[in-house]
Amino acid sequence: MTPPSIWITGIGAVTPLGNTPDEFAERLLGGHSGVGRITAFDASEHPAQIAATVGAIACPAGWDEPAFAQLDRLDQAALWCAAGALQDAGWWERRSEIRVGLVLGNAAEWNSHWEDDFVRGGRQIHEPQAQREPLTQRTRRRLELTGPAVSLSAACASGNYALAMGRRWLQMGWVDVCLAGACDLAISRLSLASFGNLRALSRRNDEPRRASRPFDLDRDGFVIGEGGALFVLERAEQARRRGARAYAEIAGCGASSDAYHMVIPSPHPEPAVAAMRQALADAKLDPAGVDYVNAHATSTPVGDQAEAKILHTVFGSHIDRLPVSSTKSMTGHLLTAAAAVEALACIITLNRQTVPPTINLEHPDPECRLRHVPNQAEAHRVRVTASNSFGFGGSNTCLILRSVS
Repeated sequence: MTPPSIWITGIGAVTPLGNTPDEFAERLLGGHSGVGRITAFDASEHPAQIAATVGAIACPAGWDEPAFAQLDRLDQAALWCAAGALQDAGWWERRSEIRVGLVLGNAAEWNSHWEDDFVRGGRQIHEPQAQREPLTQRTRRRLELTGPAVSLSAACASGNYALAMGRRWLQMGWVDVCLAGACDLAISRLSLASFGNLRALSRRNDEPRRASRPFDLDRDGFVIGEGGALFVLERAEQARRRGARAYAEIAGCGASSDAYHMVIPSPHPEPAVAAMRQALADAKLDPAGVDYVNAHATSTPVGDQAEAKILHTVFGSHIDRLPVSSTKSMTGHLLTAAAAVEALACIITLNRQTVPPTINLEHPDPECRLRHVPNQAEAHRVRVTASNSFGFGGSNTCLILRSVS
């Protein structure tokens, strides 16, 4: 029996380009950069002093504002995204009537909590028995959800894994509606030092908006970012019955692990190619059926070249006609939240029939020969998108979204 189609019917987001889907869309398609100098703490001793940060997170409608203001920013982000997605989908007032599941990608929760506590003079890092309730459970409790909830961590691929898992829960009948996505607000002294010591970060401190430059010959590393996106997933039959707006169908998901190195991309393309081909097979698509690729491309010298080879292998001659861009040029690399926010970029592409650009692409790397969309958005007929996320440790994923209209 063919599994039921799963639609995305609600969106909530916090990003360096804005905290509503429309605001994010306007700035994304306008080619705006969300990168600037770090001001939340003194970064002067770090080689990289820039990041793509999220502004103030508003209190969701109906929430107690003083109580919301006392929450950690990560809690605020998760609640804003979750409540916004449920409200957008029309389930907020009715959430107690149905089984709403939660699949939340999040990796740096404990590191961030320990670091903040340590800076304040605390010792929680030495007292693991005193730890608090996990973010996923806090979010589930505050939203009064009655379905299952799970945290997952697969580095940059976490958002794609969350959407794949939420889709499967619905197909198996475990939930009536599922919130799925990822949040990560991990710009801190520790993360800046860690990625800086790996020499993975751009050091263009004097020109932050030009620092993230995927596929460009002059790229010198990624720019760390923060944000998140959560989506309401539900079975297409149910969404049609209640007249819900459908942003996209989750048509295919693919995943693999190359287990090559903790931080260095594998020189062997086969595992990532396998993830993409699995996603295409899941969607029952030939490679020529894809109209746009949102590349993982982070702006690192090795990673971008590796992905270009993967795309050539998967798409063959179609790659010469297939628009490819990296929205990390504008948002920076949102780490655990990257795939979720890039899924939102794909939804915008489908709904506005416009491909977002790779900004700062001034001198394309000849080793990254692709059909780029440099610096300006481009109107294009798009029915199907593919979004790659290749995480640290070899977690390779590809998400296929298809237009419903």
